[in-house]
Amino acid sequence: MRSLIRVLVNAFALWLTTLIVGGNGDHGVWIVPISDDNGGRILTLVLVALLFGLVNGTLGRVVRFVSIPLYVLTIGLFGLIVNGLMLWIVAGLSDLAGFGLRLGGFWWGVLAALVLSVLSGVLNGLLGTSKKRDR
Repeated sequence: MRSLIRVLVNAFALWLTTLIVGGNGDHGVWIVPISDDNGGRILTLVLVALLFGLVNGTLGRVVRFVSIPLYVLTIGLFGLIVNGLMLWIVAGLSDLAGFGLRLGGFWWGVLAALVLSVLSGVLNGLLGTSKKRDR
Protein backbone atom coordinates (compact mmCIF):
# COMPACT_ATOMS: atom_id res chain seq x y z
CA MET A 1 0.00 0.00 0.00
CA ARG A 2 2.86 2.33 0.88
CA SER A 3 4.47 1.76 -2.53
CA LEU A 4 1.23 2.67 -4.29
CA ILE A 5 0.99 5.89 -2.29
CA ARG A 6 4.60 6.75 -3.17
CA VAL A 7 3.91 6.19 -6.88
CA LEU A 8 0.84 8.46 -6.66
CA VAL A 9 2.83 11.11 -4.77
CA ASN A 10 5.57 10.95 -7.40
CA ALA A 11 2.97 11.22 -10.18
CA PHE A 12 1.57 14.34 -8.51
CA ALA A 13 5.10 15.75 -8.11
CA LEU A 14 5.76 14.97 -11.78
CA TRP A 15 2.62 16.87 -12.76
CA LEU A 16 3.73 19.85 -10.66
CA THR A 17 7.19 19.62 -12.24
CA THR A 18 5.70 19.83 -15.73
CA LEU A 19 3.79 22.93 -14.63
CA ILE A 20 6.92 24.58 -13.20
CA VAL A 21 9.50 23.55 -15.80
CA GLY A 22 7.10 23.18 -18.72
CA GLY A 23 7.70 25.21 -21.77
CA ASN A 24 6.44 25.64 -25.27
CA GLY A 25 7.66 23.99 -28.43
CA ASP A 26 10.83 22.01 -27.88
CA HIS A 27 11.73 23.72 -24.63
CA GLY A 28 10.98 22.47 -21.14
CA VAL A 29 9.32 19.33 -19.90
CA TRP A 30 5.83 18.18 -20.81
CA ILE A 31 3.58 15.13 -20.79
CA VAL A 32 2.03 13.59 -23.90
CA PRO A 33 -1.09 11.81 -22.57
CA ILE A 34 -2.52 8.51 -23.76
CA SER A 35 -5.80 10.28 -24.52
CA ASP A 36 -6.98 13.87 -24.24
CA ASP A 37 -9.37 13.34 -21.35
CA ASN A 38 -8.35 13.76 -17.71
CA GLY A 39 -8.30 10.00 -17.12
CA GLY A 40 -5.73 9.57 -19.87
CA ARG A 41 -3.56 12.31 -18.43
CA ILE A 42 -3.69 10.82 -14.93
CA LEU A 43 -2.94 7.33 -16.22
CA THR A 44 0.01 8.69 -18.19
CA LEU A 45 1.41 10.45 -15.11
CA VAL A 46 1.05 7.29 -13.00
CA LEU A 47 2.71 5.14 -15.68
CA VAL A 48 5.60 7.59 -16.07
CA ALA A 49 6.05 7.77 -12.27
CA LEU A 50 6.06 3.97 -12.08
CA LEU A 51 8.57 3.75 -14.92
CA PHE A 52 10.75 6.39 -13.26
CA GLY A 53 10.70 4.41 -10.02
CA LEU A 54 11.69 1.22 -11.84
CA VAL A 55 14.50 2.87 -13.80
CA ASN A 56 15.73 4.75 -10.74
CA GLY A 57 15.63 1.61 -8.60
CA THR A 58 17.52 -0.60 -11.04
CA LEU A 59 19.72 1.31 -13.44
CA GLY A 60 20.01 4.29 -11.10
CA ARG A 61 21.59 2.18 -8.36
CA VAL A 62 24.21 0.84 -10.77
CA VAL A 63 25.04 4.29 -12.16
CA ARG A 64 25.28 5.77 -8.65
CA PHE A 65 27.59 2.98 -7.50
CA VAL A 66 29.87 3.32 -10.53
CA SER A 67 30.04 7.10 -10.18
CA ILE A 68 30.96 7.20 -6.47
CA PRO A 69 34.31 8.91 -7.23
CA LEU A 70 32.48 11.70 -9.09
CA TYR A 71 30.07 12.10 -6.18
CA VAL A 72 33.03 12.53 -3.83
CA LEU A 73 34.86 14.86 -6.21
CA THR A 74 31.83 17.13 -6.72
CA ILE A 75 30.61 16.90 -3.11
CA GLY A 76 27.39 15.21 -4.23
CA LEU A 77 26.44 17.62 -7.01
CA PHE A 78 26.99 14.89 -9.60
CA GLY A 79 23.75 13.44 -8.25
CA LEU A 80 21.86 16.12 -10.19
CA ILE A 81 23.44 14.88 -13.42
CA VAL A 82 22.61 11.25 -12.57
CA ASN A 83 18.98 12.14 -11.76
CA GLY A 84 18.73 14.11 -14.99
CA LEU A 85 20.12 11.10 -16.86
CA MET A 86 17.51 8.82 -15.26
CA LEU A 87 14.74 11.24 -16.26
CA TRP A 88 16.16 11.41 -19.77
CA ILE A 89 16.14 7.60 -20.00
CA VAL A 90 12.51 7.52 -18.81
CA ALA A 91 11.63 10.10 -21.47
CA GLY A 92 13.30 7.94 -24.11
CA LEU A 93 11.51 4.79 -22.97
CA SER A 94 8.14 6.51 -22.84
CA ASP A 95 8.81 8.00 -26.27
CA LEU A 96 9.12 4.45 -27.61
CA ALA A 97 5.63 3.76 -26.24
CA GLY A 98 4.27 6.82 -28.04
CA PHE A 99 3.11 8.66 -24.92
CA GLY A 100 4.58 9.91 -21.68
CA LEU A 101 7.34 12.29 -20.73
CA ARG A 102 9.05 14.60 -23.20
CA LEU A 103 12.17 16.65 -22.50
CA GLY A 104 13.44 19.60 -24.49
CA GLY A 105 17.01 18.40 -23.91
CA PHE A 106 19.33 16.87 -21.34
CA TRP A 107 19.72 20.03 -19.28
CA TRP A 108 15.95 20.45 -19.12
CA GLY A 109 15.97 16.95 -17.66
CA VAL A 110 18.52 17.97 -15.04
CA LEU A 111 16.41 20.98 -14.06
CA ALA A 112 13.26 18.85 -13.99
CA ALA A 113 15.04 16.22 -11.87
CA LEU A 114 16.03 18.90 -9.36
CA VAL A 115 12.47 20.24 -9.14
CA LEU A 116 11.01 16.71 -9.04
CA SER A 117 13.29 15.59 -6.21
CA VAL A 118 12.48 18.66 -4.11
CA LEU A 119 8.73 18.30 -4.68
CA SER A 120 8.77 14.54 -4.04
CA GLY A 121 10.78 15.02 -0.87
CA VAL A 122 8.43 17.68 0.46
CA LEU A 123 5.28 15.72 -0.41
CA ASN A 124 6.63 12.43 0.98
CA GLY A 125 7.72 14.26 4.12
CA LEU A 126 4.30 15.83 4.58
CA LEU A 127 2.49 12.53 4.03
CA GLY A 128 4.95 10.50 6.09
CA THR A 129 5.66 8.03 3.30
CA SER A 130 9.41 8.62 3.40
CA LYS A 131 9.83 7.24 6.91
CA LYS A 132 11.30 3.80 7.45
CA ARG A 133 8.97 1.13 8.74
CA ASP A 134 9.18 0.19 12.39
CA ARG A 135 9.86 -3.49 12.85
